[in-house]
Amino acid sequence: MVFPSLSARNIFLYVNMLAVSATILYIFAIFSGGSNGSPSKNASHHGHSNSYLAAFALTQTLQQASPIFGLPSMNNSKTSHWMSTYPDSTPLTHLNIPGTHDSATWNYSQTTQNALKPIVALVSDPSYPPDWFRCQSRSFIDMLDDGIRAFDLRYAHDVTNSTLVFWHGPSLQSETATVGDVLIAFYSWLDSHPSEVLLLSFQYEGSTSRYSANDAGVQTLLYSELTSAAAKRYVKQDHTLGTLGDARGKIVLLRRFDLDKLPASYTAELPGLHFSPSAWTDNVPDVTLVYDTATNGTAYIEDYYSPNTAVNSTAELNIRYKLNATVAHLEYAAGDAHPDDLFWTFASSTNIAHLPPITPTIQALGDGVVTPGVNQQLVPFLKTMQGKRLGIVMFDFHEEPAELLPLFLGLTPP
Repeated sequence: MVFPSLSARNIFLYVNMLAVSATILYIFAIFSGGSNGSPSKNASHHGHSNSYLAAFALTQTLQQASPIFGLPSMNNSKTSHWMSTYPDSTPLTHLNIPGTHDSATWNYSQTTQNALKPIVALVSDPSYPPDWFRCQSRSFIDMLDDGIRAFDLRYAHDVTNSTLVFWHGPSLQSETATVGDVLIAFYSWLDSHPSEVLLLSFQYEGSTSRYSANDAGVQTLLYSELTSAAAKRYVKQDHTLGTLGDARGKIVLLRRFDLDKLPASYTAELPGLHFSPSAWTDNVPDVTLVYDTATNGTAYIEDYYSPNTAVNSTAELNIRYKLNATVAHLEYAAGDAHPDDLFWTFASSTNIAHLPPITPTIQALGDGVVTPGVNQQLVPFLKTMQGKRLGIVMFDFHEEPAELLPLFLGLTPP
């Protein structure tokens, strides 16, 4: 079978790939100490060859990850290394850590959906409006530079059931950026930001296609990624949050999954905090979950992602329901009841079952006419929380309004 319309597209992608490769190689040369891209005069030929091959391999991986991770940047803003101002002795549970919900959806536009439609059509119906699924508008690298340190990652098999990629429901986020590629991009970022700690939440995404399931194949692939040699170097290898000093330059794994199709020994080998889906009550404003039985490590969670309102209720009511749940949980976090436990709040929400559907954009940013969204209405509340520990807070469209993230990061100065 011939697809003549693909030839022009392939030429475009190839040219774009070369441009991306040149950009990444140039950045690698700068970080390696050769501002003109040439080897150091003191480097041996063999050593330079190895460095070039390593750079080339990293370039290929970052290129493949770029539809999700974005392209490397050399941002040196204060927010790109904000954790460096806190002492090593600071418990991670005492920090205010901003995160993004459904982080990989930032590039899911109508253009993306149209480009992926021939692939997704093999396994599901990709005809739903993109704004039902898009919860972000900044790439991972931009999020990191903005100060985001917690990422909500939803994975499943690709359409061939051979590798792990990112989905939001039936919406495939990229055909090339695998979970493994994106992990390497996170590792690379940590190399240049050794003062920082990342929290990566992995959750299996159901309802992606008619042929996919959270089976032993999916679970084995995820296990392999999280126990690779690279993962053992960059992922914190215990089951606690600990202090900043314990975790700088590392990833704390937040395991919102079970490996229930594999022998128990697989689960025993995984590091990180375990938030079993069976213990995470769906769509409620208050979940209490023990993530480490050995230490009685406990998390208090708000994940009221779809307000329980009438199908024809107003956007204002849906936003208010979500805002009330979020504010109540943040006030709980700021109190004295559990000063050393983990608080994890989702300020994100949607109500697609509503008529008309209320999208993540409307919930976060308002209707654009009369009603402000959760993000705007959180600003005056956060101004009353100076000096308070709020924990991890996951946002949709964290960059709006512009004062939201700086305000949150400035609540507990070092």
